[in-house]
Amino acid sequence: MAASKKKVPPLPVIRVVERIRAALTVLNRKLTPPPLALFEMIAAASTAQAVCAAAQLGIADALAAGPRDLADLAADIDADPDYLRRLLRWLISQDIFTQHPDGTYGLTPLAEPLRADAPVSMRNFALFIGSPQHRQYWSYLSDAVRTGAAVIPEGMDGLPFFDYVRKDREFGAVFDGAMTSISELMLEPMLAAGHFNRFGTIVDVGGGRGRLLAEILARAPETRGVLFDLPEIVADVQAPDRCTVVAGSFFDTVPEGGDAYVLKHIVHDWADSEAEKILRTVHRAMAGSARLLLLEVVLPEGNRPHRGNFLDLEMMVSAGGRERTEREFRELLTAAGFELVRITPTATPDSILEARKAE
Repeated sequence: MAASKKKVPPLPVIRVVERIRAALTVLNRKLTPPPLALFEMIAAASTAQAVCAAAQLGIADALAAGPRDLADLAADIDADPDYLRRLLRWLISQDIFTQHPDGTYGLTPLAEPLRADAPVSMRNFALFIGSPQHRQYWSYLSDAVRTGAAVIPEGMDGLPFFDYVRKDREFGAVFDGAMTSISELMLEPMLAAGHFNRFGTIVDVGGGRGRLLAEILARAPETRGVLFDLPEIVADVQAPDRCTVVAGSFFDTVPEGGDAYVLKHIVHDWADSEAEKILRTVHRAMAGSARLLLLEVVLPEGNRPHRGNFLDLEMMVSAGGRERTEREFRELLTAAGFELVRITPTATPDSILEARKAE
């Protein structure tokens, strides 16, 4: 399916809106008694689980064709009418779904992305966040902070996160779907900022099933691609035109001959020692004129609000990885033999970090 061609607002406009939102959030908290403000922050977990429940029940999909009354909706999704009404009451108070004057329920702009067939669907991401496995990881956050390492919850067969998702393919499919959701959210702004058509051959390292690379090649008709990931991930991938699929592990080797090596959301999955090993593997494969493109969140220095801070905790409790500041990226790249050339922000939390081999 082609990426949405909806126009991305200019980056300065997005940054102004983000600053206004942050200021209003701070003002709201300052005007609220501290115990009540903290209560609301703690109780926000229930909102997340309510959204996840709506995704699991398929409420948005059931309302896609138009408003429906409670009894009809409950029967369609196999839910108890009274419990469904109470769930919807909370979600409606958060502007997710609406109830019309005639009593029927319908979609709102915030409910639309919960549809499985939405242009940019968040349903799979909600299914992942609401899964029992994900909740288990977050219940061990304090243990991760104490030990300085990701914790393997009971019931995970004693396996690290990425090993477990490869073994439990039902949960692995949920995780894969969530990552696809995030990729769709980031895709259009990333393509707009990347100027990928300047490269003759692009190697997508850890590129999954090739969604990003396919879109790059569709917009860069003179560019060729190499999709590289683990054998079980790329085994049945249908390569797009001008693309070769290669199986392997980026801890061992990556294909040579690329003009650009793209790593999207790869190094944040790993602690510095493993991330450096991955980057050194790429360094060995690169010619002197090639470029390394890291598509990652770049955290601001200090403690100001940023969406990447949530992702940093996610990496902490699950994979043992981390989000990084510009300074931390420079240090990591230098240790792996690279020199950071530039950082290109996008209209999402992600940036494009371009590096070359250090002289």
